[in-house]
Amino acid sequence: MNLVALIAALTLEQFRPLGPHNRIYAWITRYADFLQRRFNAGASHQGVIAWLAALLPALIIAGAVYYFLYKLHPFLGWLWNVAVLYLTMGFRQFSHIFTLIHKALREGDLQQARELLGEWRRENTAQFSINEIVRVVIEEGLVCSHRYVFGVIFWFVLLPGPLGAVLYRFAFILSQKWGSRDDPQFAAFGKFAVQIFEAIDWLPVRLTATSFAIVGDFEDAVYCWRSQAMSWFNPAQGVILASGAGALGVRLGEPLHQYNSSLNYRPELGVGDEADVEHLESTIGLIWRALVLWLLVLLMFSLASWVGS
Repeated sequence: MNLVALIAALTLEQFRPLGPHNRIYAWITRYADFLQRRFNAGASHQGVIAWLAALLPALIIAGAVYYFLYKLHPFLGWLWNVAVLYLTMGFRQFSHIFTLIHKALREGDLQQARELLGEWRRENTAQFSINEIVRVVIEEGLVCSHRYVFGVIFWFVLLPGPLGAVLYRFAFILSQKWGSRDDPQFAAFGKFAVQIFEAIDWLPVRLTATSFAIVGDFEDAVYCWRSQAMSWFNPAQGVILASGAGALGVRLGEPLHQYNSSLNYRPELGVGDEADVEHLESTIGLIWRALVLWLLVLLMFSLASWVGS
């Protein structure tokens, strides 16, 4: 049933995708801001309490509704799983803007591509060249495919009902809201949210990187993963990007031009060709092949469980 629920949620999202600023996400971020205001006095233990205050009610509600509906009829429980997956996954949330940038570059509209990328990353990209845009878009696409698809799938399959999907999405949002600020008052408060998400995401990150290697250039993906991933500023992202770059046979990372004409120096990831517009199509193909691989593996486990029962 998990496999069918995943396919149903992915199909539903293709026809009616949720935007990145939908009401559900807006409510969660407001709730996170409320907890931060109530609990944050600069101590790490306050971050632990706030994290539990955010996660436990969400998990209890999601689990209680699932088991209540399942007791009424298993199909109702299945529908609840589909609904939660639809709200916690977001394949179209990144693939839509990915496609718009790809279209703008193919049409030669560099300014439009810069504006779309700047909106996506919430930074000034006015000085980016075509190559820089392509590199960054590929990087964003690979990371988002993990954050909004593969990570959610892993935890949904691992925990009963919709608990895993809720856990992963809430933990990610809290790590972003509380752990990515430069304010010293947030350093201690957000430390636990960052650390617990890193622990939650440790195995899914490596499974995503492995799937990229399997459906792409395996040898180069493994080489880049082993030799380059730890040079990236975020090691988890480095694993995904190094493996993805190797699987695609493209160079990512490298310096980016900033709005003040300075350079943002970044490590080189991947081997092979310089990134161009054609690599955007290859990236989407890689992500789709990896998704099909995950679904096939889940199908095999489901069949094995059914035969063994």
